Amino acid sequence: MPPTFDDLVHRARALPQGGGRAILGITGSPGAGKSTLAEHLVRELNGTGEPWVAHVPMDGFHLADAELERLGRRDRKGAPDTFDAAGYAALLRRLRDEPGDVVYAPGFERVLEQPIAGAIGVPPTARLVITEGNYLLLTTGAWHRVRPLLDEVWFCELPESERVRRLVARHERFGKAHEEAVAWVSRSDERNAELVARTRGRADLVVPESGLPHGTA
Repeated sequence: MPPTFDDLVHRARALPQGGGRAILGITGSPGAGKSTLAEHLVRELNGTGEPWVAHVPMDGFHLADAELERLGRRDRKGAPDTFDAAGYAALLRRLRDEPGDVVYAPGFERVLEQPIAGAIGVPPTARLVITEGNYLLLTTGAWHRVRPLLDEVWFCELPESERVRRLVARHERFGKAHEEAVAWVSRSDERNAELVARTRGRADLVVPESGLPHGTA
C-alpha cells in the first residue's frame, strides 16, 4: 500500500534515535511538492509543544545571480552546477557534528529569487532536521557527499501533467507571465526534472500523490 501522510508523520517521528539528531531528506523533480510536504511535516510534528523539528531547504545554496552572470549560467538557474553543493554538504555535516550549537543556514527568497545568508537558525533542541531539494541523490560532483549525511531520503512523485501544471502555476505566483513561465519550465525545469527522475531508484521511500498533503504544490 502506498504511504499516507499519517504514515509519513509516524516514520519521520521515529527517525531520531537515542536522543541524537537525525536528518531526513526529501527530493523529487521540480514541482513535485517537496517544500510543502516538508512544511506540513514540520508543522504536524512540532504541534503546539516545544519545536523539535527544523526545516532547512537546499535552495539557500543557489548561487547569486551576479555569480551566475559571471559564469554564463543565468539562463540555467536551478541546474546542479548553479548551486554550492559543497557548501550544502558542509552544512549537513555541521548539523550532524555540532548538535549542541545553533547552526545558521541560508534561506531563499522566492520573490527576489536570491539566497539570503544566515536566514535559518537550527537550535540544539532540533532532534530532526528536514531538508529538501532536487539533487539530494545525485552522485556527480560534490553532490555525492550529500546522501551519506542523510538518515533517509524520500522521493516525491506526481503524474507528469500535474507536476508541470503546478510548476507553471508556481512561477506565475512569483511574478512570471504565463508564456514566460511555460518557456522557463520547458527550457530549464524539465531538463533538471529528467536528471532528478533518474535518481528515483536510490530513494528509501517513494511518496506518491496519495502521500502528499492535500493542495501540495
